[in-house]
Amino acid sequence: MVQLVGSLRKELADSVSSCRLLVVGAGGIGCELLKNLVLTGFRNIEVIDLDTIDVSNLNRQFLFQKKHVGKSKAQVAKESVLRFCPKANITAYHDSIMNPDYNVEFFRNFSLVMNALDNRAARNHVNRMCLAADIPLIESGTAGYLGQVTVIKKGLTECYECQPKPTQKTFPGCTIRNTPSEPIHCIVWAKYLFNQLFGEEDADQEVSPDTADPEAAWDPAEAAARAGASNQDGDIKRVSTKEWARSTGYDPVKIFNKLFKDDIMYLLTMDKLWKKRKAPQPLEWAEVQKLACPQEEVSGTGLKDQQVLGVRGHSHLFSRSVETLRAQLAEKGEGGELTWDKDDPPAMDFVTAAANLRMHIFSMNMKSRFDVKSMAGNIIPAIATTNAVIAGLIVLEALKILSGDLEQCRTIFLNKQPNPRKKLLVPCALDPPNASCYVCASKPEVTVRLNVQKTQVLSLQDKILKEKLGMVAPDVQIEDGKGTILISSEEGETSANNNRCLSEFGIRNGSRLQVDDFLQDYTLLVNVLHCEDLPKDVEFELVGDAPDKAPPQTSTPEEGKSIANGSEDSAQPSTSSKAAPAEDDDVLIVDSDEEPSSSAMDVAHETGSHKRKLQDAETGEGVAKRKRLEQPSADDDDIIALD
Repeated sequence: MVQLVGSLRKELADSVSSCRLLVVGAGGIGCELLKNLVLTGFRNIEVIDLDTIDVSNLNRQFLFQKKHVGKSKAQVAKESVLRFCPKANITAYHDSIMNPDYNVEFFRNFSLVMNALDNRAARNHVNRMCLAADIPLIESGTAGYLGQVTVIKKGLTECYECQPKPTQKTFPGCTIRNTPSEPIHCIVWAKYLFNQLFGEEDADQEVSPDTADPEAAWDPAEAAARAGASNQDGDIKRVSTKEWARSTGYDPVKIFNKLFKDDIMYLLTMDKLWKKRKAPQPLEWAEVQKLACPQEEVSGTGLKDQQVLGVRGHSHLFSRSVETLRAQLAEKGEGGELTWDKDDPPAMDFVTAAANLRMHIFSMNMKSRFDVKSMAGNIIPAIATTNAVIAGLIVLEALKILSGDLEQCRTIFLNKQPNPRKKLLVPCALDPPNASCYVCASKPEVTVRLNVQKTQVLSLQDKILKEKLGMVAPDVQIEDGKGTILISSEEGETSANNNRCLSEFGIRNGSRLQVDDFLQDYTLLVNVLHCEDLPKDVEFELVGDAPDKAPPQTSTPEEGKSIANGSEDSAQPSTSSKAAPAEDDDVLIVDSDEEPSSSAMDVAHETGSHKRKLQDAETGEGVAKRKRLEQPSADDDDIIALD
């Protein structure tokens, strides 16, 4: 006779009460998950989250109340859970999981790790730490009504990085600076402007007119003469945006006239840009103030954030936000910088005002603060019930693992409507590891195409190894027979190499670099392919595994998809692209061994022809399997899943 403890077999109940769990993330999914874990009988839980509680979290992260705003999510979640389960032993860390303190030995302390994260870098890192520690990982994510849970186990299943994920959508610099045609272009420009004025200056985020625009084949001498009058207004010289703004004392009116009148007049001198486009219309502060009162300009109904101000209203908002940000910058002292955060009202006001003024100049319909925040923060509104369902599924998969039934684990998709088989929850068999994965393969290897005569060591480190390949502290050695150290994770040891090109170290076509990240216990061999004809604005390409190198999609009833979880400003895809249909409510949980594998699963909509794309949590674009690469839909561009 089977002995039960509550609803669990005694053996399983004992495992549940004695095992140690690590929960990474205490946001939308994390709150629901912690509640589920302690009520299931888990007693030894450690939770880590770097984030603090924002008022916008309170509509779904039920462990938090208004009095908790500004406090650590992990600490408050612990305190709230202990109130209804005081026997639980919970340790909370207000910290980043990527802190070197949480090394492989730290991960080996746990029986199981559960991800409830909001960014791809952290997901990549936890994936690698669990592989190095050989600890099972349950990955999860939600995007609106859609959700996904999957299990990752070294040597048995795909890891989080086995399938390539598209990079976040970017726009050519000349489009952002010279010829915006969509609201998102203006919003990106406004975020760049914030950094140029108040944050860390980045040459790749310049906001002034791009005189090198290949489309603008104009005569510089003639243009300079025609723009002369503009430059004389306010005694403006073409210096860095921050330097110029500082020289004016961050005067809102002078900044307004430079950005929305002088720079636009300068753009108008590039005649060829406007032969097939509607030319922008400059705005001058004095003229704008003659327009209708801000209260009379407001359009739209509903909450204040959902109303659209007029031009004068946005000019006043711009002025007030500049004054507030100027004061905040002064408090930072000499050399201080501000960081843009969509939950910081002055920063959000600045981006909203600047983006809308630019939209008006380029004849676009202006957007509400709510819409701008959604696009600037890459948000898909979160739904509490989706988080609750996904958190429940995480616990069910955990129980299978603790029972020793790993072969019964599934990747499970929560869909928006039942599929033709009347399922809202669709389980799929876990995929085996990708033999060519540059993370979990027995000998990880990747090929990078770049121009060795132009690519600097710092770009290799920051843009390729850290940003693209997800490393934290890489060490790089050239396989040249001498063991030349190109990059060291020890601070300052190889900093003299940073601004030197790879070719200066004898790196050429066919060179091999051995890269080690000791924190992640990860070694990667990088093959270098020299290329002098990369596409414009492309510094490098990963050969073979890059999403845009995937074979054309096959004709299937439904595309492969992936979902993601996140905080309001970003989120992540889960381990691989899988299918999932759309809309309705009735939840039918059917776990059958007859389900197809996640990579082969095809699920059709009721129409049979309409194909829907789930969002990649960080990039706003679906994660592509090599077999089926789906093109981004126009409606979904630049939207990133919330939790």
